[in-house]
Amino acid sequence: MISKQRLVGQLRELGVRAGDVLVVHTSFRAVGPVSGGPMGLIDALRTAVGGDAGTLVMPSMTGGDNPEPYDPRRTPTRGMGVVAELFRRLPGVGRGDHPTSTFAAVGRHASRIIAPQPLSPPHGPDSPIGRVHALGGSVLLLGVDHDANTALHLAEDLAGVPYRSEDHALVRDGDRVREVTISEPDHCGRGFAAADDWLRERGAQREGRVGDATARLFSCRDLVDAVVPRLVADPTAMLCAEGSGCEECDEAHRSIG
Repeated sequence: MISKQRLVGQLRELGVRAGDVLVVHTSFRAVGPVSGGPMGLIDALRTAVGGDAGTLVMPSMTGGDNPEPYDPRRTPTRGMGVVAELFRRLPGVGRGDHPTSTFAAVGRHASRIIAPQPLSPPHGPDSPIGRVHALGGSVLLLGVDHDANTALHLAEDLAGVPYRSEDHALVRDGDRVREVTISEPDHCGRGFAAADDWLRERGAQREGRVGDATARLFSCRDLVDAVVPRLVADPTAMLCAEGSGCEECDEAHRSIG
């Protein structure tokens, strides 16, 4: 059984510090058997950032085409894992109002991070991940790869990539329910793996173990600085080759026109 003390020690060794603004994408299964289960891991992460002196942020996405209007208190996450789903339901944790691509946060800068945002783009500068970038925050990939790294969508937006897809969601507007359309860069995400090499070339990604999981830690600003010039030079650098059989990336290529 992996203790909270061991997890905190590993997080400190990786570079997490009290006062940090930290976005965590995680696979609890990869971390291994933690004392206290998913709550034990959340406790360790909160301790590592210094409790309320720091800010812990997790994705709380719901995706599109839900049959019910988004409710930040009740709508479950989709595909975010057991830790993120538990986190968003904890007392004191706030959740944003975006109907498909929201985050949850607790700590010093939580209210700023989850404040209302534009529908589109969901991960632009005036979004939770954009505000983490502005605050000098970091991203921890815990047992997951860069295909789970939402900050790469911020880099796509800042680089002005031309591919777009549309998602739809239901929202409450007073006493009525209406459908909204969200436009964002989207594709299969496999090309996000290139961020490993781009960050390593700069010495900007710290790698180690947390529990039994492979862990990557990097600042959001370093990620943006590494990725945006690559995308400006080649806007399709993170898409699968056109005609390679990847339907999502083929759709992204077609959206360019």
